[in-house]
Amino acid sequence: MVKQYGELYQDTRRALLETESAQDAGVLARMLICHVSGKDQAQFLAERDLYAPEEIVEEVSAGLSRLLKGEPMAYILGQWEFYGLPLRITPDVLIPRDDTCAVAELAIRQALFLKQNPRILDLCCGSGCIGLAIAKRVRDAKVTLADLSQKALAVARENTAMHKLGARVHCIRVDAMQPASSFLGKFDLIVSNPPYVTKKEMEELPSSVRDYEPSMALYGGEDGLDFYRSIADHFTRALRPGGYLCLEFGMGQGDAVCGILEEHGYSILERAKDFNERERAVLAQYGRKEE
Repeated sequence: MVKQYGELYQDTRRALLETESAQDAGVLARMLICHVSGKDQAQFLAERDLYAPEEIVEEVSAGLSRLLKGEPMAYILGQWEFYGLPLRITPDVLIPRDDTCAVAELAIRQALFLKQNPRILDLCCGSGCIGLAIAKRVRDAKVTLADLSQKALAVARENTAMHKLGARVHCIRVDAMQPASSFLGKFDLIVSNPPYVTKKEMEELPSSVRDYEPSMALYGGEDGLDFYRSIADHFTRALRPGGYLCLEFGMGQGDAVCGILEEHGYSILERAKDFNERERAVLAQYGRKEE
C-alpha cells in the first residue's frame, strides 16, 4: 500500500512509541525512512506530501519490525557515524558509541605532538573507528588496525577503503591476550577500547546489546580487567621508549586500570571524561623518551 512520506513517518513514529520516547521515536523513524528512500533530511521534509513507492513502504515496515524486536538501528542501516566519519557496521563489530570519542580525542591530541610519521596501533579495533579517526586527523600517521576477529577486520578494511586511507592504514590479525609478536615492530602510540564488561554486567546488559552485539568484543573477564592486564604485560614491548598508551575503560574502572599501568612502569598523564561526564579514558607514558 502506497503512503505519503509524511504519513509513513507518522505511522512509523507511532509504532516506535511502544518502546521509545517521543523524541527518540521521531529521530529513529526519520532515520529509517531517509535510509530506505535514499533521501537526506531536507529532501524528506520537502517531499513529505509525495507518495512513497510500495517497495519503500514494505522495506520501512521490515526495518520497523526489526527495531521493535530490539535490534539496534546501526545494524539495520548497516552504517553509523563516529567522530564525524560514516562507517560500515555489521553485527560482527560493536556499534561505535559517543563514549568512545573520549579515548579518540585523547589519542588524537597526543598523536598530533608525536614525531613525524608516527606509528600508531589500534588494538581490538573492531570497525576501525578509533584508528581511522586518528588517521583522518593526523595526516602523516601510519596506523595499524588490529583485532582477533577476521570478520571484524573485514569490516575495518571496508571502512579503510571507504575513506581512501589504504596508503597509511593496514589491518592485521592480533590477539591482545597473547604476547605481541616482534613482527609488529615498535609503535609511538597504542590506543585500545578493549572488552571490559564484567561477568556480572554481562548478565545485566540490555537485550539490544546482549542479543545483537558480539560478546567477544564485550566480555573482559570476571572483573572486566583481563585485557588491561594483558596489554600492559604483553604490548608494552611493542612501544618505543617513551611511547604512549591510551585506553578506554568502563564506568568505575579508572583507578584499577591506572593501578595496573603504574605497576608496569607507566606514568599517568591524563584521565578524560566522556560526554556524560563519566571518566572514560586514560593516557599514560612508558619509560623515558629517547634523547
